[in-house]
Amino acid sequence: MNRSTIVVDGDACPVKREIIDTARHFNVPVLMVASYDHRLEPEAGVEVVQVDRSDQSVDLYISNRVKRGDIVITQDFGLATITLAKGAVVLSNRGQRYEDSTIDFLMERRHELAKQRRGGGRTKGPRAMTDEDRRRFQQKLTKVLQEFAGDR
Repeated sequence: MNRSTIVVDGDACPVKREIIDTARHFNVPVLMVASYDHRLEPEAGVEVVQVDRSDQSVDLYISNRVKRGDIVITQDFGLATITLAKGAVVLSNRGQRYEDSTIDFLMERRHELAKQRRGGGRTKGPRAMTDEDRRRFQQKLTKVLQEFAGDR
């Protein structure tokens, strides 16, 4: 099996530091992908790719780059669907593991909420990220990386 990479949808990812620290512990490379609107600095073990700011540039780059066995971090359900189909493990920035069995429900819910907003309705955004959320995410990522280490 090729070496796994943690591929990060970096535009709005609030857990970049947790990803980098956890990846270092397991000696797993990180690829951060973001638009030019976001300033990211490469560091040891972290490759940074900046793409143009058009709507889907980050998603397109990631979907073309990801391979079976990679770990993708995104809060975008559409990108999660594509990368799951390519054999990646996909986590949200809060540590939720997206699965083939649940992604359809999440996509449908997103569609319903968008329809509600277009009709003038209001929906709540995500709650603010807490230190507990960050710890929970790091625990979930650690668990995934431990599973991968056990498969080798």
